[in-house]
Amino acid sequence: MTASLTVAIIAKECRPGHVKTRLSPPLTPEEAAEIAAASLADTIDVVAALPVARRILFFDGAPPAGLHRRGFEVLPQPLGGLDERLGFLFDAMSGPSVMIGMDTPQVSAQVLTGPLTRWDESIDSWFGPAVDGGFWALAMREPNGSLIRGVEMSQPDTGAQQRARLVRAGLSIRDLATLRDFDHVEDIDEIAMDAPRSRTAQLWNAMRSHLSTRTER
Repeated sequence: MTASLTVAIIAKECRPGHVKTRLSPPLTPEEAAEIAAASLADTIDVVAALPVARRILFFDGAPPAGLHRRGFEVLPQPLGGLDERLGFLFDAMSGPSVMIGMDTPQVSAQVLTGPLTRWDESIDSWFGPAVDGGFWALAMREPNGSLIRGVEMSQPDTGAQQRARLVRAGLSIRDLATLRDFDHVEDIDEIAMDAPRSRTAQLWNAMRSHLSTRTER
């Protein structure tokens, strides 16, 4: 399957006040942007190492340098809500395709083993639920953006809505592991324990001492 698989990361430019704004407070906007950048770098590292046919960074803003040398093409995000943008992405892909977010830096090739190696003819879609009720990954054998448009994003039942949409369309689905993405500092604590060698964990561990000192004042 890897010979024909596309993997796309949806991400945005890690500018203070533009990314992971729910981390502030207690983090400053600059610290939130640093954590986001570390998470994106971790995710890019994982996808760059996968033996797949096509790698896409579906990006809002000015992308990091050097992506083409690592086998990525950059696809700018259009205007519109998240459901519309994801619909655009899936319509832009062809053949078996996987989309993951930038805020699960604990993702690994092992977590993605299903769509990488076990996507037989009986499977139309892979679905990665998130702890907060959303989803961190979505894959389709035949990408179809209409199966995403209209799903209410950033809701406690977003994942359930999206999965139900796939079921109603008659797709056979396999679930990936449930992962935690991060919108709050408590989430980063959990992720850092799951992926202690990641850039995100190392940066977070360095930040925490400064954060505790600041909150004690």
